[in-house]
Amino acid sequence: MPKRERLFLLDGMALAYRAYFTFISRPLINSKGENTSAIFGFVNTLMKILDEEKPEHIAVVFDTPEPTFRHKKFEAYKATREKMPEAMADQMEKLKEVVEAFSVPIIEVPGFEADDVMGTLARKAEERGMETYLVTGDKDFMQLISPLVKMYKPGKRGDEWEIIDEKAVEDRFGVGPDRVIEILGLVGDPSDNVPGIPGVGEATARDIIKQFGTVDQAIKRAEEITKPSLREKVQRFKEQALLSKDLVTIKTDVPLEIDIEHLKSAARDIGKLRRLFTELEFKSLLRKLGSTTEKVDEDITFDVAAFAPLIDIRSDEHRYHIVRSEKELEILCKKLAGAKMFVLDVETTSLNPFEAELVGPSFAVKPGEAYYMPVVTRRHPSSNSKAVESFGLFGQLEDTGASGRGNGGKRGQRAREQGLDFSLVLEKVKPILEDPAIGKCGQNLKFDILMLGQHGIEVRGIAFDTMVASYVLRADGQHSLDALAREYLNYRMISYADLVGTGKDRVDIRDVPIEKVAEYSAQDADITLRLYDVLKQRLEELNQLRLCEEVEFPLIVVLADMEKTGVVLDVDFLRDMSKQLELLQDNIVADIYKIAGEKFNINSTQQLSDILFNKLKLPIVRRTKTGYSTDVGVLETLRDAHPIVDRLLEYRQIAKLKSTYVDALPRAINPKTGRVHTSFNQTGTATGRLSSSDPNLQNIPMHTELGREIRKAFVPSSGSRVIMSADYSQIELRIMAHISRDESLIEAFRNGEDIHATTAAKVFGTSPNQVTREMR
Repeated sequence: MPKRERLFLLDGMALAYRAYFTFISRPLINSKGENTSAIFGFVNTLMKILDEEKPEHIAVVFDTPEPTFRHKKFEAYKATREKMPEAMADQMEKLKEVVEAFSVPIIEVPGFEADDVMGTLARKAEERGMETYLVTGDKDFMQLISPLVKMYKPGKRGDEWEIIDEKAVEDRFGVGPDRVIEILGLVGDPSDNVPGIPGVGEATARDIIKQFGTVDQAIKRAEEITKPSLREKVQRFKEQALLSKDLVTIKTDVPLEIDIEHLKSAARDIGKLRRLFTELEFKSLLRKLGSTTEKVDEDITFDVAAFAPLIDIRSDEHRYHIVRSEKELEILCKKLAGAKMFVLDVETTSLNPFEAELVGPSFAVKPGEAYYMPVVTRRHPSSNSKAVESFGLFGQLEDTGASGRGNGGKRGQRAREQGLDFSLVLEKVKPILEDPAIGKCGQNLKFDILMLGQHGIEVRGIAFDTMVASYVLRADGQHSLDALAREYLNYRMISYADLVGTGKDRVDIRDVPIEKVAEYSAQDADITLRLYDVLKQRLEELNQLRLCEEVEFPLIVVLADMEKTGVVLDVDFLRDMSKQLELLQDNIVADIYKIAGEKFNINSTQQLSDILFNKLKLPIVRRTKTGYSTDVGVLETLRDAHPIVDRLLEYRQIAKLKSTYVDALPRAINPKTGRVHTSFNQTGTATGRLSSSDPNLQNIPMHTELGREIRKAFVPSSGSRVIMSADYSQIELRIMAHISRDESLIEAFRNGEDIHATTAAKVFGTSPNQVTREMR
């Protein structure tokens, strides 16, 4: 059977809005001060479809400013929608220009929304036996789904896409596509100001439509609705429900003089795209276009490199050196001591600086040149060397007589012995690393600071961190060195997997031939230095360098000190608490068995699903590929449906607290320090806040009694000390109060009120104190 031709229809305005607000916290601003977020995000989506799906037919459909037939039926239709942000509106013409350069048709029909045009085209294509994919996240389009019409829905992150077919619609609404408008008519749509029936949500609407089939039948047979309040609502708002159903129904008979054949995919205008991407400063998209020089017009040769300079070190000469002797070490130290700034990168056996062993540091002073310094650390019981002393509490110096691991063997043993004695390295390099007048640059310098700190070196003079700089430029991006090299330098690095292998073939880095480790490590330092030039220039262009130099980079040292200090746990307290929670769990399990009328594996989704939905006949909330979902969200929805649900939620909460914190925290104690050393991640969130990992100390609940009990396990390191908690409460709102000069906000802060409680108090007509008590 021949493969069906496919038509991809993109909901232009919806995708542009999505792209614009994806970058709302960190908008893409070019050197001319223009916001390009909507164009960049939209084009990435378009290119993904063109390059990966290779559709035979494609078009982008936009709304027009003229009123539609829906506005004539209901004057308040979309009246509550905010005006398009000016920064987004300014991009729309240029966005359409870029779409045209891709040779993708743009369709706009005055008096009709894009939904109706897409619906009509989808039905036309269906008649011809073509498959249509509606590229949108709007649930209203689910009414159009059929064997030949599907949605190509963007996920929460840009790289996630979901194909919505008939089964997915039924999973989402509990009814088929032909009944979606019935549910939407009852529920309404606040974003479009479609009223529906007040107080009727999707679950209630689904039950009504399953009973009566349509809105019309529900109105006609309203007396059959058993719940008095719901019956009264349906009767009272019947005209509103019918109007809402009409408003949400997508028309599929728009008068279009468009032949589907005219929507065939065509070759993109590379020259025009290059001009546009250069004008918009889309360097990453320029690289996706391929060759850097192409004939654009008859007498113009367009050179991308002149406008979007890239460093491609695959064609550059580079010299990487291994420092093997004391003389070579002295030469390098003179270079480092005479530099204003150099790059530091430390190779270790582990990503945990409190467990890792030092393999060797790399340094780079100028692009294309880097030095790797393998070190050998020896430990003998009778040794009193400075190297042994420098390790202090954390030190485990290796006896190089130990045999290699994995495939290393004698080769690995020789590799471990090829290097400078650590005591010599410490003597020569330590003064330079501790000199605050010499700038230090690195990728994730916090790790290097912590690692060298275990060896008695206090790194000073932190000047630049490429990972943090990347985060400041774009918080939602990828900040690994590999990712930055690809994005900014068009370069694929030697990966750690390339170096040590994977799976059963993986070896200890100390068993890898020293020349390979040197190339890998020196490359890290070299690439970091090249990135420094690119990222610093970008930060200066966006006026963000000062933020880095005065806030973000100094914070690295603070976080390193916090991690090194760690926190003490009362292990006996947690051990007793674990026993108490185990007893509590046993009691809850007994209650669950009694309510269910039989014993079963509570932790088995399949067995729990059978009890809830087959035996107890609870309403099905969500289906999965393997059956019915029993996740926390589903149980919360069913909380009032049966007494077993409350006990299940309580069981899960206790089980999670016990396994995630009470039992796990003691295992996180470092045996060398007797403390827990979490990692404070400076680049872990898109909001600019710190995150905590290994273990995550921020996730310990504080609004439940059990959560507050767990927090009692964190104790001062000695009887003369205390733990102090300081929180600049609601700092974002305080800044907003300062900028807006809003009298209510300012007064609330002056009175020491909780803004959320104050706002809730105004809504519910009570006092902030009463709201606070209720929240607790």
